Amino acid sequence: MYTMLALLFVLGYIFIAIEHTIKIDKAAIALLTGVSCWVLLILGKNTIIGPEATVEEIDGAILHHIGEIAEILFFLLGAMTIVELIDSHDGFSSITSRVTTTNRVKLLWVLCIITFFLSAILDNLTTAIVMAALLKKLLNDKEDLWFFAGMIIIAANAGGAWSPIGDVTTIMLWIGGQITATNIVAKVFVPSLICLLIPLVIVSFFKKGNITSPEAKPMQDSIHLQSSRESNIVLILGVLGLLFVPIFKNLTHLPPFMGMLFSLGVLWVVTELLHKNKEAEAKSQLTVASVIRRVDTPSVLFFLGILLAVASLQTGGQLQDLSLAMSEKFSSIYTTNILIGLLSSIVDNVPLVAGAMGMYDFVTYPQDHVFWELLAYCAGTGGSVLIIGSAAGVAIMGILKIDFIWYLKNVSWLAIVGYFSGVLVYYLIA
Repeated sequence: MYTMLALLFVLGYIFIAIEHTIKIDKAAIALLTGVSCWVLLILGKNTIIGPEATVEEIDGAILHHIGEIAEILFFLLGAMTIVELIDSHDGFSSITSRVTTTNRVKLLWVLCIITFFLSAILDNLTTAIVMAALLKKLLNDKEDLWFFAGMIIIAANAGGAWSPIGDVTTIMLWIGGQITATNIVAKVFVPSLICLLIPLVIVSFFKKGNITSPEAKPMQDSIHLQSSRESNIVLILGVLGLLFVPIFKNLTHLPPFMGMLFSLGVLWVVTELLHKNKEAEAKSQLTVASVIRRVDTPSVLFFLGILLAVASLQTGGQLQDLSLAMSEKFSSIYTTNILIGLLSSIVDNVPLVAGAMGMYDFVTYPQDHVFWELLAYCAGTGGSVLIIGSAAGVAIMGILKIDFIWYLKNVSWLAIVGYFSGVLVYYLIA
């Protein structure tokens, strides 16, 4: 039963990977995989967990994990609603109108560098959602859209790795005391930048030419629904609301999703006041109550299924056993962290980092030790190797409907080259 749980998890991932072949939405597969893993876990509890395992213990574990998953889902729902609200007010047009270049390479560099630094200020998940919305406004060709999105995933994860608030794993290490904010920026910034720059340099040689932008929508509807002043207000408040989330967390010490919901609440009130005197038809298209219906719910459910499946492996002990086996077999901290990073492209990096934090105390590896710095880099950037290996990847995969196999063929090798380039640079400067 212990092995069957892992096999069921792998089988679910395979079906997600071949979604376009079997013609079944990946959200449905993810939900079935997540629930089935827990069913198998509770049926074989005495074999998988131990002879004294009880149903009550597993119920408690589900509630514990659901709490953690709900934080991510509410954060995702809030961020996606804010981005959709800005888009419904045509707020992104003031940004896209300033992007005048049609050169594919130049545009790719500009967007990836912006993503790299923006994800350090916000976080890689929020940044990925914002950039996905921008990409849909800038690119018409599906191949271009998917490739740019793949590079955005690499940029977002690389940008999140060197910031204490850029990725959930760096937040965990920062709050746990394994790293300090100033040190992680000083030591991991250059490797993270190299992780992005090397793939960018490579694609600059074979992604030449010009992009095609989507045709502009007729302006009469936009003018009728909202003015440019209202568009700018919603854009500015939306961006400030997203930027406020890490500040809210530092001020209140509440989870980030609370800050995101607070920002959404403020925007909701402001938009209601902005459009209170408009006709019902126009108002219905611009308020949060209407916009939230257009949020990509299948992407949220896909996230839920994936995280439920990973949580079952964590409860069953498979992830902890894997981390322990890696630690015992590989004595080099570089080898251990490189493997943890690559493994994080298959399973969620949060339980992997949590396992490492539980295995090693401050006597073995004191604060700001090379092990913790490298762990932050590897766990943050290794997830780019597969599109389902990071929160940013899963979000963009759902929003832009990117095919798993396509990403594997076209982007994964670039992510691997960037990943190992960053490790090499860290090794040279550590």
